[in-house]
Amino acid sequence: MTRETKNGALERTVERAWEDAAFASEPEAADAVRRTIDLLDRGIVRVAEPTNEGWIARSWVRMAVVLYFRLAGAETIPHGPFEYRDKVPLKQDLEKQGIRLVPPGTIRYGAFLEPGTVVMPSYINVGAYVGAGTMVDTWATVGSCAQIGRNVHLSGGVGIGGVLEPLSDDPVIVEDEAFLGSRCVVVEGVRVGRGAVLGAGTILTASTPIVDVRGEEPRVGRGSVPPEVVVIPGTWPKRFPAGVYHLPCALIVRDRGESADRKTRLNPNLRELPLLDDETPDQGGPIDE
Repeated sequence: MTRETKNGALERTVERAWEDAAFASEPEAADAVRRTIDLLDRGIVRVAEPTNEGWIARSWVRMAVVLYFRLAGAETIPHGPFEYRDKVPLKQDLEKQGIRLVPPGTIRYGAFLEPGTVVMPSYINVGAYVGAGTMVDTWATVGSCAQIGRNVHLSGGVGIGGVLEPLSDDPVIVEDEAFLGSRCVVVEGVRVGRGAVLGAGTILTASTPIVDVRGEEPRVGRGSVPPEVVVIPGTWPKRFPAGVYHLPCALIVRDRGESADRKTRLNPNLRELPLLDDETPDQGGPIDE
């Protein structure tokens, strides 16, 4: 039985609640929404998932996340000397799940992290998925429904955008083995390919030109960084009525090689081992272009 078949009835109930406000307040709809968030929290369903045909996004799961905010009431959450008041509780049972969370990092209920993830004082929002061996470094943020692969390094201050509405928008996807340097920002459904390296300060939106300058002529794309390349911030000229101005872009400057691997490598002692299938991650520190 496929995951889609198994969750078919749940999907139909959530979609009906999304379309029918009166039904959304019924116990059947509320139960379906809460069950979906529980499945997200346990990694049984995902907002988006890789398949042999590419990534598949499930808008009904995002519908459930939005509906959950309507159903849930704000509650006081005591946490040591601090006090929070929110509609979404904090994630629980981290030791059992093999997650290392450094205070005052925050993981919201409804996010799933595979065993072996390390979360420094940072923030992971509801609906997000983070793969094994990934380091979410200090003051990084992983937005709602973002999908982060295995053995990824999100360096200090990285901002991964969230997406709940509109439902036609895809979540941000960062594939396995990628490295994002300090203060990178990736939003609006941009996809970062497997093993790609983003130099510090790279900003990627859906409309940001991603310019491949490895050949004799530039090749311009948007919305997706190819696998195993090194990307740095740059500028791109654009003509306006008032003249030509240079807007931010991202430059693909070379293939990822041994030099980039050395610069993005972290000591494996910073991980809790074993991780997944007894594999040790090999990933990294800051890249200096």
